[in-house]
Amino acid sequence: MNNKRYEALEYIIKNKKIKTVFQPIISLKDGCVLGHEALSRITCDSMIENPEMLFSVAGTYNRLWDLELLCRTTALEAAYKFMRPPYNKILFINVNPNTMHDENFKKGFTKEFLMQYNIRPNNVIFEITEKNAITDMEGFLLTINHYRSQNYKIAIDDAGAGYSGLNLISDVNPNYIKLDMKLIRGIDADCLKYALVKGLVELSKLSNIALIAEGIETYEELKTLIKLGVQYGQGYYIQKPDTMISEIREEVQESIMEINLSNNLAIYSYINNYSLKSICTYTESISPNDNIKCVNNVLKSNKCVPGLCVVDDNIPIGIIMKDKLALRMKEYDGSSLYEDNFISSFMEKDFLSVDVNIPIFNVSKLAMLRKIDKLYDIIVVTEYGKYIGILTIKALLETAISCIPDNIMQRIEQWR
Repeated sequence: MNNKRYEALEYIIKNKKIKTVFQPIISLKDGCVLGHEALSRITCDSMIENPEMLFSVAGTYNRLWDLELLCRTTALEAAYKFMRPPYNKILFINVNPNTMHDENFKKGFTKEFLMQYNIRPNNVIFEITEKNAITDMEGFLLTINHYRSQNYKIAIDDAGAGYSGLNLISDVNPNYIKLDMKLIRGIDADCLKYALVKGLVELSKLSNIALIAEGIETYEELKTLIKLGVQYGQGYYIQKPDTMISEIREEVQESIMEINLSNNLAIYSYINNYSLKSICTYTESISPNDNIKCVNNVLKSNKCVPGLCVVDDNIPIGIIMKDKLALRMKEYDGSSLYEDNFISSFMEKDFLSVDVNIPIFNVSKLAMLRKIDKLYDIIVVTEYGKYIGILTIKALLETAISCIPDNIMQRIEQWR
């Protein structure tokens, strides 16, 4: 046993010689703060030179639980002191996976524990580093599920720094993947790093896992990451860790905005923040066995509805457009024989139907690819294949315009 290192460790834990500094994690689409990573720093002169060495020594002398408890408590106290409670951003807290499924951890890190600091579970991200080998994967995964059920989220830290990252990502299915700074450093001039991160961006799109690039230090790195589509970032270029929480520098936000605008990504990102469910309109559907006269009366009585969806067992099978039905009715000059026919004989079977989870930008592109005579037909919105409402071109255009903040619109005009 190295008595001096052990004594240094004991002194730090016993006297709480730890402080927390916060480093912001921001959106690479608009520069808004997602949350802060809580980082621990030693506050006394010690032969233990840095936090990495401190945790290594604690592991050697079986004091990881005590050290992590001190760091977590200090971080939460600092968050409560320096940020306006309740904390409404996301707090990223580093956790060693081998202490996470310790019963002491489960007993100590509870909703009641967080309530002391006005922090909710859904504002906490457990950062699990892939550098730490997990000795009990089964127990660890049970713990992950335990905390997920309480609305905590999970991030895999230092992805790309170890050799088990892909397996860990597959097993845990995290909410966030943090890309190690060694993978980010000089990515603008390194084809292999560029290709690796590009592959991870594709993974994030398919798996709904957000990427956070760590250690961004230059404008060129930032520009490359935005071009690749990495969602979030942190690093010295954005802001250095500090005990105080301060606003992101205006020049950093302007850089992010200008890069996005030049890549034509800003409008896309803002539009896709809106859910189809929030802009589609539920209108009563009709049965294929309803007669034409009945459907026509329904459309006449509701001037705001341009068309109706025909469903069979709540599955869309066609649409009826008000203007087209009116023309057909005029052709037949109100013939009772025609009016008594089932609407299924007239409904349009070639119509655009989209799932509620498809990005609005993609829906817009699909809508504009339709033939000219169908360009203004209603768009049917479904969830799990079932009808939930209709969408119009007018609603898509209004969303595209209204969801972009005034300052972004001004920048778009300047950029044009």
